[in-house]
Amino acid sequence: MLKRRAEEMPGQAMEMDGVRDVSMRLMVGRDDGAPNFSMRHFTVAPGGHTPRHQHNYEHEVFVVGGAGRVEHDGRFEEVRAGDVLFIEPGAMHQFRNEGEEPLKFLCLVPAQFDCGDGTTAPTPGS
Repeated sequence: MLKRRAEEMPGQAMEMDGVRDVSMRLMVGRDDGAPNFSMRHFTVAPGGHTPRHQHNYEHEVFVVGGAGRVEHDGRFEEVRAGDVLFIEPGAMHQFRNEGEEPLKFLCLVPAQFDCGDGTTAPTPGS
């Protein structure tokens, strides 16, 4: 069994096109021996956002703090602590923090994804 405290895990600023003021902490991933899923903890600062993107794997998301807005295939939903989301494979999505407190959420993704050509690759950030 692995036990960690979320606040003790180092966070890394996400540095990629379309990102503003987002950090990620890998709670459990491939390096921990997790063969199927990775758990990531994101913090989106006020005014920040994740990239607007899509991919061929699903996300399960649990909002643990703050509030924000999520785009899902052109629709927008307000989210807040306690909300649970399922982002389907292929859905265009983005998390935005338009509030005054950090938006924090856990995101579960597969440790590897289907590249579409019969091969698999590690899921980014897993």
